[in-house]
Amino acid sequence: MKILKIDHIGVAVSSIDEKKNFWMDAMGLTLEGTETVEAQKVTTAFLPVGESEVELLESTSDDGPVAKYIEKKGEGIQHVAFRVENIDKALAELKEKGVQLIDQTPRMGAGGAKIAFLHPKATGGVLVELCER
Repeated sequence: MKILKIDHIGVAVSSIDEKKNFWMDAMGLTLEGTETVEAQKVTTAFLPVGESEVELLESTSDDGPVAKYIEKKGEGIQHVAFRVENIDKALAELKEKGVQLIDQTPRMGAGGAKIAFLHPKATGGVLVELCER
């Protein structure tokens, strides 16, 4: 598996409109855009930082994964995403190594990326996302 870089850090928020001001006004980041991913019950906002970005995640449904995360742990860093050269190869390699996967095959995520998540039980409590763009 070839990891190219940290693609983004996902931050779970109850309201993008309320929380984006910190990232823009205090941190000086620029909002590049937003996108709703119906299949994941989430709206995302992209704030580039060099070659990576902060991705704000707001649930579009009370039963969505981001809503459940906020209910259990509160707002904050929800996941870290690594860009990989070939997500199918990466998943096969991790599966061969016995790493517990949430996604056995990639699915479509925000920004047209192919994504897959690794289970936090296998990563020391960190939700890890792999993405290929």
